[in-house]
Amino acid sequence: MRVHFIAIGGSAMHNLAIALHKKGFEVTGSDDVLFEPSASRLGKYGIKPTADGWYPEKITTELDAVILGMHARVDNPELLKAQELGIKIYSYPDYIYEQSKNKKRVVIGGSHGKTTITSMILHTLQQAGQKFDYLVGAQLEGFETMVGLTEEAPVIVIEGDEYLASPIDRRPKFHIYKPHVAVISGIAWDHINVFPTFDNYVDQFRIFAETIEPGGALIYSQTDAVLDSMVNSSNITAEKLPYDLPLYKIDNGVTTIINGSDEYQLKVFGQHNLLNIEAARLVCKSLGIEAAEFYKHISTFKGAARRLEVVGSTSTATIFKDFAHSPSKLTATIQAVRTQFPERRLIACIELHTFSSLNKDFLSEYSGTMDAADDAIVFIHNKTFEQKKMTPYAPEVVKTAFNNEKLRFFDDPEKLLTYLQALNLENANLLMMSSGNFGGIDLITLKNNLL
Repeated sequence: MRVHFIAIGGSAMHNLAIALHKKGFEVTGSDDVLFEPSASRLGKYGIKPTADGWYPEKITTELDAVILGMHARVDNPELLKAQELGIKIYSYPDYIYEQSKNKKRVVIGGSHGKTTITSMILHTLQQAGQKFDYLVGAQLEGFETMVGLTEEAPVIVIEGDEYLASPIDRRPKFHIYKPHVAVISGIAWDHINVFPTFDNYVDQFRIFAETIEPGGALIYSQTDAVLDSMVNSSNITAEKLPYDLPLYKIDNGVTTIINGSDEYQLKVFGQHNLLNIEAARLVCKSLGIEAAEFYKHISTFKGAARRLEVVGSTSTATIFKDFAHSPSKLTATIQAVRTQFPERRLIACIELHTFSSLNKDFLSEYSGTMDAADDAIVFIHNKTFEQKKMTPYAPEVVKTAFNNEKLRFFDDPEKLLTYLQALNLENANLLMMSSGNFGGIDLITLKNNLL
């Protein structure tokens, strides 16, 4: 098979390209700019484009398929050439489905927790010695790539994003996979540039649940009132398997799950992670792994990258980095650290970086989300509005939206860094949350200065 990737440098795209290359496909690709680690990883496998830019001459009738990334525009010259020649064009979720039509498909959806639940399932299956294919949204310990595709694996575990499939396919990605087993971890409004109302956003999850194959199952968190209402008021024909918090205890900063007479100490913490574990347990049960074996394996799970990842720690302080950016993720992450270390001061810093989080009309969704922190910091890089072609607003707008009198606001990374470097972390935790990079602040250097 010969496939060509338009916008090969994307996170999911370059991982899919590597997976197909390893499967024996002839892979080519293009992108207007390649960043790390995509460039080096593509180079390692000999499929890195020789030059940046778009080259319509790469598109010929000898190609079996073109895979189109979300980063490409509808007037991309390579896309136009492929359309002119009548070559089959796929989005990457389309092609994942194409490669897994004869497998049992497990799809993990939800506004939060998707990556972690998927990672927990993959960790457990790997520890149990099962064969599986996968698509996950983070680099995991023990996995070279974020996509794995083989001929022999009977099952594929897919992180199912609700964002759009491609510039010419406006379906949410998770509407494409047709799962046999589906998970919805929770519903909290996001991607408002695509889903302009909350009801419209919720509807995408109902449609996802309705795509479950006949005889399939829907695993969902009954602790989420919106999700619980949606599931029980919809005409979903799949078997409904609700989950809740397991029995657990916290002692000296360590969380332990209690299952009958057995106890399992965890390397992760927070109620959101305990719920994630229960979702993963039910999926693994559907794949033949019972509770005792599951809990044994999950007790060695260290977490996904940038999900309450420890940057550095001492006996009295820890610096975490986390991918949290939406209101629900922000609340859950802060509450997790607060509950796990109740005796320590908590300094929480979030960078507003996504289109939704920066939208002035959406900001009020953040009201009260940082109240559990002792010190609350919001950072918006002063160049971000310009880069995203959005109208900037005053710091007072942010402070009013968060409804937090303790909140500090920074729009200059140098000033933020100066403030952070002056912190006293004796008996304190620092939680840095962003889907960006805080204007280039090096968290390792910050850790070395503070701890």
